[in-house]
Amino acid sequence: MRLLILGGTEFVGRAVAEAALRRDWEVTVFHRGRHEAPSGVRVLHGDRVAPGGLKALAEGEWDIVVDTWSAAPSAVQETARLLADRVGRYAYVSSRSVYAWPPAAGLDENGPLVAGAAAGAEATDYARDKRGGELAVTETFGPERSLLVRAGLIIGPWENLGRLPWWLNRVARGGPVPAPGPRDLPVQYVDVRDLAQWTLDASEQGLAGPYNLVSPPGHTTMGELLETCVRVTGSDAELRWLDAETIAAAGVEPWTDLPVWIPRGELYDAIHDADVSKALAAGLRCRPVQETVADTWAWLSGLGGSAPQRTDRSPVGLSPDQESALLARS
Repeated sequence: MRLLILGGTEFVGRAVAEAALRRDWEVTVFHRGRHEAPSGVRVLHGDRVAPGGLKALAEGEWDIVVDTWSAAPSAVQETARLLADRVGRYAYVSSRSVYAWPPAAGLDENGPLVAGAAAGAEATDYARDKRGGELAVTETFGPERSLLVRAGLIIGPWENLGRLPWWLNRVARGGPVPAPGPRDLPVQYVDVRDLAQWTLDASEQGLAGPYNLVSPPGHTTMGELLETCVRVTGSDAELRWLDAETIAAAGVEPWTDLPVWIPRGELYDAIHDADVSKALAAGLRCRPVQETVADTWAWLSGLGGSAPQRTDRSPVGLSPDQESALLARS
């Protein structure tokens, strides 16, 4: 198979490239040259938002294109139009953020979608940008050649958002660690390698349309996730479990100050309670949390503990003052 990845050097794009190379596919990555591409790929350089930035894509044919773009939908539209007659299928890595707020618990792919998105729009906000990207793909390639991968929380090696890396580094330092509870709170995520594997499988099989892509509800819990961090780092960390009310009283924010964790409520339903039965029926397989955490720790350790960070996203995690305030309440 001939695969074109728009990106291919960071997190999701890199995982897709690595998965395709293991299949002995012919892989081309199109990127700006800011990060090193995986060994074994053909490299094309360009900037999708610069004048003439798609020149390197003016020629060539591919069976599948995978696109992870998350800014202006107009960039997706322009690229899709350029490739429409030279690519068989277009897989767009979207997000469950495209659903109208607040999404109901257990929402499947038929849920109402965010309003105000347009295929040719400039950047607005994440939800409308991702939905606009979906529209750009389906309007150009048609619904039968468009795969919309609506990912939830993504973690694993190459993560450049800092969520699991922050927990691993904090646990590795040892000592008392504020642990957001309850311990048995279910958590949904998808290992980036499982997302990559499923996306390639689905594209090769000719699947089309939207799919929620995240682990089944209850795949793991906050307790299992953090206790696995303790085991794989070999630290002497002591997890001190705190309830949502105590955390809120300390002025600590879920998701950003305490990555991954969200107390039950509308935001929890949106992130950690998706219906993924369609993707499971289409072959999604999610590896155990032990494997995700251990492999992420091995990758992070190889970087000296310093994970890459996207420049368009703020770092996550507790400040020392916030941690002290929480531990004082534990």
